[in-house]
Amino acid sequence: MRKLNVLLIMCLVVIVASTVRAQGSPGVNNAELSGNYAFTFNGMTTGGSGASTVFAAVGRFTADGAGNLTNGELDTNGVGPQEKLIAQTFTGTYQIGADHRGVMALNIPGGGTLAFAMMANGNAKFIEIDAAGGHGTVGSGTMEKADPTAYSTAQIMGDYAFGVAGLDGSNNRTAIAGRLTANGAGTFTNGASDVNQSGIFTTWNVFGANYLVTDVTSGRGIMNLPPLAGGVPTNLNFVFYVVNAGKLFAMETDAVTPVTPLLNGAVLQQLTPIGGFSSASLNGGMVIYLTGRAGSGCGGGTGPAPNVLAGLLTANSVGGLNLTYDENCGGAPTSATGLLGTYSLANNGRAAIRVGTNYVVAYVVSPNQAFFIVPDSSVLFGFGEPQAAGSFTNSSVNGRYAGLTTTPATLGVTIFSGEFTADGATPTGNLTGIQDIGAPSGPSSPAANATYSVSSLPANGRGTTAGSFGGNGIMYTVSASKFVVVSLSDPNPAVLIFEQ
Repeated sequence: MRKLNVLLIMCLVVIVASTVRAQGSPGVNNAELSGNYAFTFNGMTTGGSGASTVFAAVGRFTADGAGNLTNGELDTNGVGPQEKLIAQTFTGTYQIGADHRGVMALNIPGGGTLAFAMMANGNAKFIEIDAAGGHGTVGSGTMEKADPTAYSTAQIMGDYAFGVAGLDGSNNRTAIAGRLTANGAGTFTNGASDVNQSGIFTTWNVFGANYLVTDVTSGRGIMNLPPLAGGVPTNLNFVFYVVNAGKLFAMETDAVTPVTPLLNGAVLQQLTPIGGFSSASLNGGMVIYLTGRAGSGCGGGTGPAPNVLAGLLTANSVGGLNLTYDENCGGAPTSATGLLGTYSLANNGRAAIRVGTNYVVAYVVSPNQAFFIVPDSSVLFGFGEPQAAGSFTNSSVNGRYAGLTTTPATLGVTIFSGEFTADGATPTGNLTGIQDIGAPSGPSSPAANATYSVSSLPANGRGTTAGSFGGNGIMYTVSASKFVVVSLSDPNPAVLIFEQ
């Protein structure tokens, strides 16, 4: 999604063609990608020096099921002027192989080539694979089926929770989580949010904002929030693309400066109970996964390093909780089991969670589903999903999964998408497939082989992994169709999502 010189483009044509051939029978599964889609992308660009700057994109397209993209439109933002595109129209082509891995070429300024992995529901996880020679853009994102009947301001109505995160021009991290009430006529009221800007944590109790769907044919809209982050007191301007009436992909459009971040994330409709949320809205297991970017010293290194965490938070519906988690900060792992804590939940969905001396804020979307933000120096931010009821064993993880590196925090992270098969074997299962890796040095598609073992006691879905995907790691099972993994041995870890 960034301009490359002619020589690099010629090299990439050869590399991408090889990637397509490696899929086997390219194009045989093109019908899997069909209809209207919205997408979001988080990434970084590098100019060959090893340093990186933040980059993000949101947009939409129509896939015809036969390998063609039409009605494409996207917005991008980054540090360089050439990285900012506003409502840029595009067309493109794609091919999906027999193994459900695809390659997509976008006809945009500078070109854009994506590798993606299809899911059973018609959505896809993707990475950018057109960097080479230390130059270009790397990152990951998701494409989700969009509902054109929701392309209007009037359809955005009710209570919404939101979460956005990103870096500023100095690569300092900021995250915001909050909630709003939309009136269906372009006004947000009853706003509340928590902001972590480079370790400075602030809570905003009441604010108003504005939104508008500006294009009812593409689902593109704009959103204006008050100055929630520090620095110059100016409004935060976002562009969004409608996924459906309950979900928007949003990206900040303000110029990126040493103090102004590029924030990207989602707005989700809250399923608010009559009378508002209460402690009963957290009433079971929730798998959480968070990403941060730590400064020097994390894991013994001298530069910035990813800080990632996954865990299981189990609430009892009356203000008590139990937390098990695994964290890796730059190769320095930490694990904790069975920590006891408390929580209080306001009727607008804001939850204050305390485990010992640690404090975490969450904004509830629906029972046991929430955005999480932590007031730490690495600005941990992420999401929690309700864990399916029942016990989990190795046989719970069985079948075909699309895998993805989510929100890479540094250039050293291995950024991949791919298709993998879990055999559900006991006591040790096998996860095999092909990874499509996007790296500054260029794309590659190695085979992946890993083992996994879901604990039988306790049968809470926590397990271990080994092999590909960062060496020794920990997995948390959300359901039979989804699990997350964090490596405990990788000095450049990320949260990995696997979903059927």
